Amino acid sequence: MDFHDAATLPQHPNIGLGLALVVFMKSFALGLIVGLVLAAPLVSILFLLHATVGTPFIPFDLFDGLVRILPGTLITFGIDMMVRLLMFLRLNLSDSSKIAEQIQAIAIFLSISVLGVGIFFAALKNRNSRSIVPLGLVLGIGTAIPVAIVAGSPVWTVVALTAWGVAVSAVRYRVALSPDLTASAAPELATPTPTLDAVDRRRFLINLGGTTASITVVGAVVAAALHTSSEPVVHATSEVPLPDRSGDVEPAPGTRPEYTPVADHYRIDIDLRPMKIEEDTWRLPITGMVDHPLNLTLGDFRNFDEQQHLFVTLSCISNPLGGDLIGTTRWSGVSVRRVLRDAGINERAQFLKLTAADGFYETVPTDLIHSDERVMFTYLWDGKPLTMEHGFPLRIYIPDRYGMKQPKWIVRAELIEKDQPGYWVVRGWDKTARMKATSIIDTVAVRSMIQKDGRTLVPVGGIAHAGARGISRVEVQVDENAWMPATLRTPLSGLTWVLWRYDWPFQPGRHVFRVRCYDGAGVAQIEVLQEPHPSGASGIYSVRRSL
Repeated sequence: MDFHDAATLPQHPNIGLGLALVVFMKSFALGLIVGLVLAAPLVSILFLLHATVGTPFIPFDLFDGLVRILPGTLITFGIDMMVRLLMFLRLNLSDSSKIAEQIQAIAIFLSISVLGVGIFFAALKNRNSRSIVPLGLVLGIGTAIPVAIVAGSPVWTVVALTAWGVAVSAVRYRVALSPDLTASAAPELATPTPTLDAVDRRRFLINLGGTTASITVVGAVVAAALHTSSEPVVHATSEVPLPDRSGDVEPAPGTRPEYTPVADHYRIDIDLRPMKIEEDTWRLPITGMVDHPLNLTLGDFRNFDEQQHLFVTLSCISNPLGGDLIGTTRWSGVSVRRVLRDAGINERAQFLKLTAADGFYETVPTDLIHSDERVMFTYLWDGKPLTMEHGFPLRIYIPDRYGMKQPKWIVRAELIEKDQPGYWVVRGWDKTARMKATSIIDTVAVRSMIQKDGRTLVPVGGIAHAGARGISRVEVQVDENAWMPATLRTPLSGLTWVLWRYDWPFQPGRHVFRVRCYDGAGVAQIEVLQEPHPSGASGIYSVRRSL
């Protein structure tokens, strides 16, 4: 029997099914190619419109929406994988984490777009495609509805993706599969379709790819230029005077700066872009179980008679051991206890619930507020108004807690009786989020060896911190030798990290350096290695060096 004899096909359903599958896969593969060719300029155009006229940037909005609705375990897994990848690539977490998230957002949107076109091509196969606009409407609106629900920008999403759908349908009309793919074997599977021969189709796809690549590059470059020019240049400098500690321990060369200018301070939040809040329209309503509800302006916070200025080390709970999601700067503001005194807290109020402009929320026990005046509404960092990225106009500082407990862009404060688990607590992170005692080696300064008492010494240095509990002792171990005490530099305050130094007697060879610390009460840091989730990283930090 001749398998190419179309007349015999009805007697062999498996052959017909196989041919249908071949046509389906060819259509799907062609759709993926076309989808990729059209998705890239779509993203570029959306970014350009976002930068020029302020329309929503759908990929970022979609990503932010997914982060809010996906299970906390999945989000945590994604965070852990991203951090590990960045550390494996030896990239700065503070600088790279947001970029990595933005790349993920665009990749997700591209994947949805490409897969949608692949399914669209495969579903139509060789069917007549003369009705370009109706088919495009079906594709565009069908894709836009779920995306709009998650992204939260329904009108623009429907408009943009509908236009994209019509473009996809028009391209599909031009590159529709030739009926001779199946006609020779199964005429009944083919229907008349406007076609190009294989050469023309290939030439059309090449021209289309070149055109869309040009649109993608031009759109991205222009949008990036506009975006960059609209943001003020921030230099990593500080004008805040540091406490005079002349004659104190000199940090080992290569130890990180003990003070972090705002431009270098890490930033972690739940959205890809910071909130933009205008001072003129911003108010902080303090409501709930209070005798006198307040509605405070930023000027009101500046005018309180009891201002505070605290040097503070803040760390992200997702900071891995040795990571750089930590920084020290000066926070200025007003004690929350002082502010709430004017509101008159009801005796049944047990918690202060704070809500941020990005939807983040947390609670602070009123017992903690009453007992610690350092719990502070902050509106200045480094002696200047908070930057947009770091929470303008107002954020809170809570001593001894990781950053996940400390909302920024605060827009509402409410006194409540019963606790409500915070944003990250609901997603599986620690309820208390107390900062763990941690010590890190920043440098083994082989190139800065010193001579002392006839010995060659290698400066080893780094940081140790334990939240508001301070550091009483740091010890260094080289290989399996005894733990030796390091010298400590006087910290900027009792709320900051401590810089330590140990001058190690040089010995050639390959060595392992370890460090451990004790908090202000003499409690040793946790030596068991633990991942950041759910309550912060712990373990003995070590480095290997060949000298």
